[in-house]
Amino acid sequence: MTLYTLLVDFTLASILILISMFMRSKIKLLQKNFIPASLMAGFLGLALGPGFLNILPFSVDIGSYAGVIIIFVFASVGINGFSFTPGNMKKDLKRMGAYASYKILIIGVLIFIPITFSILVISKWVPEINYGFGLILATGFYGGHGTAAAVGSTFENLGFAAATDLGMTSATIGILAGIFGGLIFIKMATKKGYTQYVKDFSEISEDMRTGLVKPDNRVSIGTETISPIALDPLAFHVALLLIPSGLGYLLNTYIADTWGLDFPTFTIAFIVALLMYAFMGKGKKGVYKYVDENVVNRLGSSATDYLVFFGVASIKLPVVLEYALPLGLLMLSGVIIVILMLWAVGPLMNYESWFERSIFVYGYATGVFAIGLTLLRVVDPNNKSKTLTDTAIVGPLNTPIELFAWSAGPAMLLGGQHWSFIGIYAAISIVCVVISIKLKWWYWKIPLGDRPDASALDRDG
Repeated sequence: MTLYTLLVDFTLASILILISMFMRSKIKLLQKNFIPASLMAGFLGLALGPGFLNILPFSVDIGSYAGVIIIFVFASVGINGFSFTPGNMKKDLKRMGAYASYKILIIGVLIFIPITFSILVISKWVPEINYGFGLILATGFYGGHGTAAAVGSTFENLGFAAATDLGMTSATIGILAGIFGGLIFIKMATKKGYTQYVKDFSEISEDMRTGLVKPDNRVSIGTETISPIALDPLAFHVALLLIPSGLGYLLNTYIADTWGLDFPTFTIAFIVALLMYAFMGKGKKGVYKYVDENVVNRLGSSATDYLVFFGVASIKLPVVLEYALPLGLLMLSGVIIVILMLWAVGPLMNYESWFERSIFVYGYATGVFAIGLTLLRVVDPNNKSKTLTDTAIVGPLNTPIELFAWSAGPAMLLGGQHWSFIGIYAAISIVCVVISIKLKWWYWKIPLGDRPDASALDRDG
């Protein structure tokens, strides 16, 4: 990749995003279904790019952009700081604890239930399917294309030659289920009154429907905190976000090379941004008074639009029809699991802004982080539910659980230790439920329509 291929890729993305914005402003069907312009542009990129018609000259690197842009997005969240609400620290810890338990539970059930189903049911109908086949679901749905490729390579070295193609197919189906299923569920939730920040379409203003704000309703996206004579204010804020983004990557690379630990780079960047926030200080003598939070939010939001575009436009579709019967059964089990986790378990383990947090995890658990972020953006465009902040903080708790599955899983499943592997993740799932009940992170008695939003608890104190 050269700088010019990067320029061309982002130019094409920008053209499609602007075309999609125009379509969104004119087509009522798109408005009615809350379709973001970036998501629609992603589908146009998928159709016109190398994955299908191959009309637009995208480079082979477009699949890698989303993973980098995510780092920038989380740096924008961290640089605005994180602090427990005065007088509400207990509520904040409770919210994050319940959310962490929910995220860990979903990876547990996505591993042990499909593998068990594959061994006891699918392998009886299709005898050539081995005991590692069930892990294909989690690698694609939860891990995405990157994890599917990595685990598929490990499987291939152990004799499961079709694992990579099956994993990529799983990731593709997961993403499609995440996008289309997520939008359907969001529409259902708005009708039932479960969404906190986006209500039923009939109640939404014309500005929000079309996406075009009338002159009388426009507000400033920021103020000049730095004199342009010294440094452009926008350049100042971009620098504040690029520093933790780059340092997060370098630090994570050092950790991986030195200790062999593999953390999500966006989490490291978020931590670096938080440290910068603490170092700058928010008092009268601190540097942070020159940071405009609105500008930071808009930069992060802008990056999110491109993240969504490249995440969707780089989907690979060629191998969807391979292993049609067993893969179809496996995918069906996965879809059922994530739907139940959204509608049945989500409200049990999330109190405030339960749907916003649950729909993000639904999207995250059906392919890639970008899909979860896309769905969250539809229902919570300004992160009032604190989902992104909490994800960055509790994210590392999932890392060892995922690493063990992706590294040890193939060998255990193909080496006769399949029930031991299943038992480990069944136990993790049970522990999550028990802890939630014992610590009263289990909200089954509270009606869904009576749940508050996270920002309301801050205001109420």
